[in-house]
Amino acid sequence: MKVALWMIGKTSFAYLREGEALYTKRLRRYLPFETSVLPDVKGAKKLKAAQLQQKEGETVLQRLKAEDTLVLLDERGFQKGSVAFAQYLDQQLQRGRGRLVFLIGGAYGFSDAVYQRADAQWSLSKLTFSHQMIRIFVLEQLYRACTILRNEPYHNEG
Repeated sequence: MKVALWMIGKTSFAYLREGEALYTKRLRRYLPFETSVLPDVKGAKKLKAAQLQQKEGETVLQRLKAEDTLVLLDERGFQKGSVAFAQYLDQQLQRGRGRLVFLIGGAYGFSDAVYQRADAQWSLSKLTFSHQMIRIFVLEQLYRACTILRNEPYHNEG
């Protein structure tokens, strides 16, 4: 099963792009993995939040296939420790259908249509992070989960 991280809009800061590249490279040693940057909506600054969510949602829904599993990065999603998340990832990978797509939305989150299509929502924390910062956190947690599943000495369980 291929795993993908989709992100709305480019990453602005070089230090974040470097981190993304590092963890993307590491992840590809463990599984078929790709990142995809969905383009910013043209004229976004002139749109209201709901309009922007709708347009971003249309882009996402057009790219998804029926057999894909969609996991939204959302503050209301499930929270798991790293070991439990590794088990969740393993369960998803064992299903083996379509792609496992993790989606980081834009600054205003997701449209109702994207929420309805989603198979799950995942929250890294009760804290709020910028939609650009969260990218590196997701990549690191995916990498950490892979090392846990392989029993490699990256994660230290206290």
